[in-house]
Amino acid sequence: MADTSTIASLATAGGTLILAVATFSSTRSANRAARVSEQALKVGLRPVLFNARPQDPPQKVGFVDDHWVHLRDGLAAAQVIAEKVYLAIPLRNVASGLAVLHGWHIWTGRQTAERHSALSDFRRLQRDLYVPAGDVSFWQAAVRDPSDPLHEPLKSAIEAGKGVTVDILYGDHEGGQRTITRFFITPRAQVADEEPWLWRCSTSRHWNLDRADPR
Repeated sequence: MADTSTIASLATAGGTLILAVATFSSTRSANRAARVSEQALKVGLRPVLFNARPQDPPQKVGFVDDHWVHLRDGLAAAQVIAEKVYLAIPLRNVASGLAVLHGWHIWTGRQTAERHSALSDFRRLQRDLYVPAGDVSFWQAAVRDPSDPLHEPLKSAIEAGKGVTVDILYGDHEGGQRTITRFFITPRAQVADEEPWLWRCSTSRHWNLDRADPR
């Protein structure tokens, strides 16, 4: 016949084990729920940029030297005026979070590499640019100094109509979820207007820097 104290000890041990299993299960469920909530929050803050659509409203873009361009019909701008190079791309944010533009990197011609450049190669914007969720805005850059290593190749590419590849670095308004989106701008095949500096624009690839890539 079993001893009473032994039975009590076994019952206590069994109860402790059941409590431990229940606590572990509860903690695991809570962690899972927290991860789901965190992902939902990030999705709510996440921006994703594409080139603007032809039906999007026109935008007036100004530069610090009082040069202005008008973007329309989803077209980008590529100009060389008095040895100064001006670029602008109309953007649409197709996600639910505000996009804050951080910097840019440019290649002349079409860049087909599967990887983006090092972050240290990106040039920081001289002012903060924002693209609201579900709305349009723009990216802009100017290269005015002839001694800039980018000036002559970029100027020559624009004048020759070779096209330009632009990688834009951006993130959410909290500084996270950094993303690089690649755009390619190229002259229109048939230009019947007085604005040949308005070029076609397309989006080719996205890279996530703070989370797994989409592919």
